[in-house]
Amino acid sequence: MTDALPTSEGFVPPSRFAVPGRIAVSNRAAATWQRATVLEIRAETPAVSTFRLKVPEWQGHLPGQHLMLRLTAEDGYVAQRHYSIASAPDGSGEIELTLDHVPGGEVSGHLHTVARVGDTVEVRGPLSGFFAWPGDRPALLLGAGSGVVPLMSMVRHHRAAGLDLPLRLVVSARTRQDLIYAAEYAEETTAVLTRTEGRLNAAHLAPFLGADGQPEGGWEAYVCGSNGFAEHASRLLVAGGQPVDRIRIERFG
Repeated sequence: MTDALPTSEGFVPPSRFAVPGRIAVSNRAAATWQRATVLEIRAETPAVSTFRLKVPEWQGHLPGQHLMLRLTAEDGYVAQRHYSIASAPDGSGEIELTLDHVPGGEVSGHLHTVARVGDTVEVRGPLSGFFAWPGDRPALLLGAGSGVVPLMSMVRHHRAAGLDLPLRLVVSARTRQDLIYAAEYAEETTAVLTRTEGRLNAAHLAPFLGADGQPEGGWEAYVCGSNGFAEHASRLLVAGGQPVDRIRIERFG
């Protein structure tokens, strides 16, 4: 696997901790650069904003997939980055990306400080089926910081499609002010605020991994965040009894 987590300005390949997914995504449009128009920019936290894009030829995506975004300067200089898709698939041709403003980041810096509604960028995707969740199995989602972005696509899909399958989200942030999508969270979400509660630990996951917390057939676990969070959270899952081959990890660095 060479494509990777796109929620940060830098990225690394997906972890081999999980067996690559059973989802095969084949879409010629995903290999073609398309012009996308910025429809809306809204702040999620002081350092994070969501960018809603209109992509006329968008062929749809699975929750958890990402795309590549490209900017081209007047002198021909090109910068491109991978970013997770935050929105649920809805067939509208509109998608959302939620980006950290990374210090010194060429792409995120431009989008946060220069881009305006009506501007255009280029996108290519959707990419990768490794981290995708089509809603076919109970899902336990663990994210930290902007690692919650692809997981929120899954939560939104779960709600919009009215799925009966169990889904739980555990999201970690320093403070409530740093909690991306805070206003959207409902009963399926547990927030861990590390400044007051400490780091994510076994007690936070115990309600979902114990004998009474497991749905029939067990969970498909998705972990997304920094290198440190991904390693820590995956170890907690394994220690709690989650099968290694049912943990999917994406990380950024």
